[in-house]
Amino acid sequence: MVFSRLKNKYIKKIKLIVYEFNYISKNYNNIFLKIINYILLFIYSFYQFIVEFAIAAVLIALISYFSVSIFSNKYIYNSIEDIPYNDVALVLGTSKYLSDGRINMYFKFRMDAAYELYTNGKVKYILVSGDNRHRSYNEPRQMRLDLIKLGVDKRHIFLDFAGFRTRDSILRANRVFDLSNFTIVSQPFHNERAVFIAREKNIKAIAYSADNVRKLYRIRQFPREVGARLLMFADIIFNRPPKFYGDHIKIEEREIIKTKSNKLNKKSYQDKK
Repeated sequence: MVFSRLKNKYIKKIKLIVYEFNYISKNYNNIFLKIINYILLFIYSFYQFIVEFAIAAVLIALISYFSVSIFSNKYIYNSIEDIPYNDVALVLGTSKYLSDGRINMYFKFRMDAAYELYTNGKVKYILVSGDNRHRSYNEPRQMRLDLIKLGVDKRHIFLDFAGFRTRDSILRANRVFDLSNFTIVSQPFHNERAVFIAREKNIKAIAYSADNVRKLYRIRQFPREVGARLLMFADIIFNRPPKFYGDHIKIEEREIIKTKSNKLNKKSYQDKK
């Protein structure tokens, strides 16, 4: 009975909109007035179904979100004992500091996870990928410094300065650094999206989950991640490339060359723009 009432309600609304559309088409010869009335009819029609549109939008967003989680779950590891070996770990960038000057725990936990993979022999090299669009903001260089402080050999760290977005980092790891399989390092929610991006491009990536932040921060992050996943699907549909590709870089152990001033020769490193 309820279904029947709803059905009749929507049929009435649709018939009224169709009637108004036909009326405008037949009775307005002035093109300007016709366009104005079509716009007003569109606004009226949207208003008539605004609740339904809102419900549909929420459902689409939630289905998109959880479909990514379900698909990616089998490629994500939380245990250092269980995760398979890969030559390279791809660490996804974020700022070290929050706007109030405190340490960003997302950053700290990612560095700790990358170091854990390295010291347990689960990876040999670490590729840090992040934003460096301004001289004063350099995520990859900061990640490199912190990894060296933790004890990672600087010869085993490579930098990608054009990881402006997660998609950029994944595709550049494949195309610029010639990696067909690697271990992504980030928080669980981020790993789910990153693995989905990689697997959609037939890149055999797995992920290692860094420790998560407090629950309050995760709740705040949820709406942003929902939007990021919707944008990810748009990127996939339109096959959007990274902002930059650039020359190929081979990941392999490098020699440390010292100059007369006893400083490292910058030419022996890849970590420059």
